[in-house]
Amino acid sequence: MHVPAAFAGVCLIVLVLVDGFNTIVLARRTRHMFRITRIFYRLSWTPFAAIARRIQSGRRREGFLSIYGPLSLLTLLALWAVGLVIGFGLLQWAAGMQPAREHADLANDLYISATTLITLATGDPRNAGSKFIGALEGGLGISFLGLVIGYLPVLYQSFSRRELRISLLDARAGSPPSAEALLRDETRRPEKIEDQLQQWEEWAAELLENQLSFPMLGYFRSHHANQSWLTALVAMMDATALILLSSDRDLRTQAALTFAMGRHALADLRATFGLKPVCPPPDRLGNAEFKRLRETVAAARGPLQARRMTEAELRDWREMYEPDACALADHFLMALPTWLSHDSTRENWRTNLREREKTPFAVSDPFREEPGK
Repeated sequence: MHVPAAFAGVCLIVLVLVDGFNTIVLARRTRHMFRITRIFYRLSWTPFAAIARRIQSGRRREGFLSIYGPLSLLTLLALWAVGLVIGFGLLQWAAGMQPAREHADLANDLYISATTLITLATGDPRNAGSKFIGALEGGLGISFLGLVIGYLPVLYQSFSRRELRISLLDARAGSPPSAEALLRDETRRPEKIEDQLQQWEEWAAELLENQLSFPMLGYFRSHHANQSWLTALVAMMDATALILLSSDRDLRTQAALTFAMGRHALADLRATFGLKPVCPPPDRLGNAEFKRLRETVAAARGPLQARRMTEAELRDWREMYEPDACALADHFLMALPTWLSHDSTRENWRTNLREREKTPFAVSDPFREEPGK
């Protein structure tokens, strides 16, 4: 029994170290036959999301979902620590540890392993092998857990940069954003539109890199219940597709670059979470809504040419990114933005906190609830 226990302990320690290194320190997408983090998020998110779907109030549901991201990260750190404790406890048991003040059994070996990992070191083994294992565990506890915790500010800095562009989008396109509101406010001069497109392209690239490096960021909700990273990204894609159809020359070139970056982000993030494309809802953009979009572009009297916009061509562009967006929306419980702005949708900066909490729209709302519920 001692040899299998030692082998199991070594395997568990290696798995924890590799998983923690790849998840936090290495900060890039890696492929492994076994990933503790991947299994943990798959097993924990499914029941958490199932409970959230039963909460009818959009505001309460969004508040409940906002707990998962930070809580899952803390739980993952605890899971790694427990894995190290069990792994080193099995090694101590296999080495036949002879503690000075405790009985030599597996339960006490696990207890001494836990105290050694957090450097309390209440055990004082007399045999040389256990002393070596204890010293190794103590040093590893300080270095590994300290290194992982030290990377947490990097993760939260990535989260803050993601939320900055979402907050800036509030005054330009409302909360939640819409393509119509964005085109209505940003279609005066071509250089102004190009500048915004370039900023969106950079934000989409940074979003992709951050959430490939730290996939758990996808579960972190935005500060406001009527905003989300997916809603902002899809609203940007909607507006960019319309600009592609109604512009030419340098403006169209920049719109194509922004669209390509946004589509790349959506496709890669869907693949990262192991999701399959989902057909978008048929009523997301109907014929009447499309006509209103053309009227908005025509009324802006900017460089965009509404007569060049056709519903068939827009449908072709939408098919390039909407299936990926819908798959992410279903997984994260984040509703896709509407194409048109509504009277009930107002920018956050125009409302106080109480008015914002009464908004009939929540980004996680799959029930299309009525105002006041």
